[in-house]
Amino acid sequence: MRHSLPMRLSDMLFTQGFGSRRECAGLVAAGRVQVLGTVVLEPLQEVAEEGLLFAVDDQPWTYQAQAVLMLHKPAGYECSRAPQNHPSVLSLLPPPLRQRGVQPVGRLDQDTTGLLLLTDQGQLIHRLTHPKHHVPKVYLAGTRHLVDEAQVAALLAGVVLHDDPQPVRAAACEAIGPQTLKLTLTDGRYHQVKRMVAAVGNRVESLHRESFGSLALPVDLAPGQWRWLDGAERLSLSPAAAA
Repeated sequence: MRHSLPMRLSDMLFTQGFGSRRECAGLVAAGRVQVLGTVVLEPLQEVAEEGLLFAVDDQPWTYQAQAVLMLHKPAGYECSRAPQNHPSVLSLLPPPLRQRGVQPVGRLDQDTTGLLLLTDQGQLIHRLTHPKHHVPKVYLAGTRHLVDEAQVAALLAGVVLHDDPQPVRAAACEAIGPQTLKLTLTDGRYHQVKRMVAAVGNRVESLHRESFGSLALPVDLAPGQWRWLDGAERLSLSPAAAA
């Protein structure tokens, strides 16, 4: 196990997104920071940050060297730092996470709900979103018209979208209700589920992402809520796990 060297408390707060180093030192000096349940007034006090439990303004936090989290995205939010017509999903996160540069791993349309991963690790975003890695994503699509076997077969065989002559296909597809499709995709084209369903003569009325890679949306994570990924979940996103 890797053991990190002690870090000054104000520097630790800075890495976690609580402001500039001067602002973080001010938080400590003002008595607004607790470490392991005890108020600390010395910004230069050293702490072993790995696994550290601390609180700022009575809000508990655990030190995270890398920010990797999941969010149950509700409808009506854009996956952008500069949204055009709806609030950003980042507004659902506390300010320290926004301060440290967390951003969505890929995008969900504003009306699409479900599992969204976010991180401040650019390499992780690239690995999970680049088409060559074929990370599977599972969606539930509610359709306007009844789903039939011919539509499912066409989605599995491949359909041609207007901007690409090469057919794109679902890695898996089944009808789980009269007007509900369950699709697994391994690439991430613009509006891909909606365009594929339209190509077989139907229309997506609702869209929900159930899983991303090996991670499934927890049943107890309500729309708008987020949580950190645990160690096993983060490990499942590594290249070794995908090999």
